[in-house]
Amino acid sequence: MNNFFGALSKLFKPKYPPDSISEPAQITKSKVLVIVYDPVMDKTTGKTLSQQMTWYRTTDLVNGFIADLTQISGGLARYEIVQRVHVDEFPAKTDGYRYTPEIYMNVLRGTVPPHMPQEVDYNAILSQFNILQRVARNEIDEVWSFGFPHAGFYESTMGGPGAFWCNAPPLKNTEASKRRFVIMGFSFERYIGEMLEAYGHRAESIMDKTFSKLSGDANLWKRFIRYEKSAPGKAACGNIHFAPNSQQDYDWNNLTQVKSECYDWQLNFPNFKGDVRVVDSSEWGSGEIRAHHKWWFNHFPRVAGRKNGIHNNWWQYVVAPQNVIL
Repeated sequence: MNNFFGALSKLFKPKYPPDSISEPAQITKSKVLVIVYDPVMDKTTGKTLSQQMTWYRTTDLVNGFIADLTQISGGLARYEIVQRVHVDEFPAKTDGYRYTPEIYMNVLRGTVPPHMPQEVDYNAILSQFNILQRVARNEIDEVWSFGFPHAGFYESTMGGPGAFWCNAPPLKNTEASKRRFVIMGFSFERYIGEMLEAYGHRAESIMDKTFSKLSGDANLWKRFIRYEKSAPGKAACGNIHFAPNSQQDYDWNNLTQVKSECYDWQLNFPNFKGDVRVVDSSEWGSGEIRAHHKWWFNHFPRVAGRKNGIHNNWWQYVVAPQNVIL
């Protein structure tokens, strides 16, 4: 009889954690495998692609990116690089094609078109680096791949059981990882602002899924991303492309003043006080990409408490998508 009631209680166990006003905001840690595709372009000198093109050093990019995430999350997002792998090759496309140094340089010069299909073969990467097995063994939590123009990486994509859209289709047949994981696709031709943008699209996808079962005022994510053009008179923080006063994508240097509740989100969440102020691009860096993205992320809730089954610290979902309840 006890076994019967035990099984029954598990069957009817609430899917969502109970609401709370005091449940602490947890530090969320993530162990990262960094894979750098930087092929040698000249065998006589040993110069790699990044060196030949005088593009950014991945060490500097990683260190700056982690420092930004630590700062804007109030220390709640903690990334640790557990391994760096430097790969002397062009990654294979989905049809098996790989650029040679000569052909790739011709693509950059515009004398030959980029190869089609452009997409990288994620299955080959998962296999080569035993990513599914390593995630399952808790050795790593996600992957940061560094490439270059036309390498074929998505800005982010998710794998694992229950994987969902993460600014790209989920990776198929990856359930062996036993939990969800993200592969970020960065470029050492770009700087930290662009890394934050890729991460911002990841955050948008994850938070949209986190709140997907809620509607109306209960869907705080939909409220957070409002901007003047999409919701006249109700602007909040906007999204990664649109600041509160933006009229189009990447319009981060718009001096038009609009009313926004962005300070209410930053200072008072979840107990909004109607703190609406007039803002313009001087608030978020006057058009500088990294400054805007840091401003935007700095408004993400990161306080104690849980409502409608969702914690008031959104970083617990952005860093660890396994925490999203489907």
